[in-house]
Amino acid sequence: MSNYELQFSGSLADYVTAIAWSPDGNTLAASSAAGEVILWENGESTLQAATGQSANGVAFSASGLLAIGGQDGRVKIWRLSTRELIATLDATAWVDKLAWSPTSNQLAFSVGREVKVWDADTQVVFILNFESSSVLGIDWRGDGKYLALAGYQGVKIWDAENWQEDPVILSVATASVAIAWSADGKYLASGNMDRTISVLEWNNSDPWLMSGFPGKVRQIAWSTATTPQGTPTLAASSIEGIVVWELNEEATLWDGRVLVNHSATIQALAFAPNSFLLASGADDGYICLWDEAQEVSQILEGVKTGFSCLAWHPQGNQLAAGGKNGEVLIWSITSVEDIP
Repeated sequence: MSNYELQFSGSLADYVTAIAWSPDGNTLAASSAAGEVILWENGESTLQAATGQSANGVAFSASGLLAIGGQDGRVKIWRLSTRELIATLDATAWVDKLAWSPTSNQLAFSVGREVKVWDADTQVVFILNFESSSVLGIDWRGDGKYLALAGYQGVKIWDAENWQEDPVILSVATASVAIAWSADGKYLASGNMDRTISVLEWNNSDPWLMSGFPGKVRQIAWSTATTPQGTPTLAASSIEGIVVWELNEEATLWDGRVLVNHSATIQALAFAPNSFLLASGADDGYICLWDEAQEVSQILEGVKTGFSCLAWHPQGNQLAAGGKNGEVLIWSITSVEDIP
């Protein structure tokens, strides 16, 4: 069992809207509702000072580009190695979600009911029209071949090698507010407003539907580790509770177990890489580390009014989190004990 101790504590001017590690794990970026973006790499440096307009998202590409989008209706692209601003994309409206392809320099970002896909290599922009609502979630499949968008009436999945093709649709009665591909690309999960989760097995038109949550499913996360059956584990949060799902031996049903320890709404949920160690951060001011996604092994503190986001280091040896009062904290692993 791993123990984590606080290594760093810093502060932004306002609510921490997003945090992200670079793929090599050497840099952490954090953005705030005041518009500032800070980098930590052997010390703190300011990439963008507070503007008074929220910076809603930060994302690193595999090639070392950093994208920032927010309330000013622009997406800024920085080259991490030189701290050079190499492109500014006019989105014309508030940018709420953005994500790089895992395998190319294609950046997807939401602008109202549309998602624009900008190719950094060709400068070409593709426009995907979600039509039925604003886009509430964006996630690329791990091989970069498909892009999933969530919103009213479900999820639409585009073929990244042919954007002109009609998308595959995973229908939902209300709206999907969170989506995530499993690491192997075999499953796509969506957390929904109607207190359900949909899980689509790729190339299978009949999705599973899990219900009975106390409220809308705000956060979902897949493990990169797999069970003895060779399938990943899915965690989902609704209000202050978590349900962890595993596919049964017959691969016919997802069996769920409930994890309860938080006393307020969970805002962030993530598995450590190659592990079943699950982190959950909530409005109660605690991060719970759930060993084997079953029981709390450690509780992390350090914010005044609750956590807003968290991110595991690519190697799983550090955990970064942001707070609603601008706190940025990094915990590092200090020991691993063998439990008989």
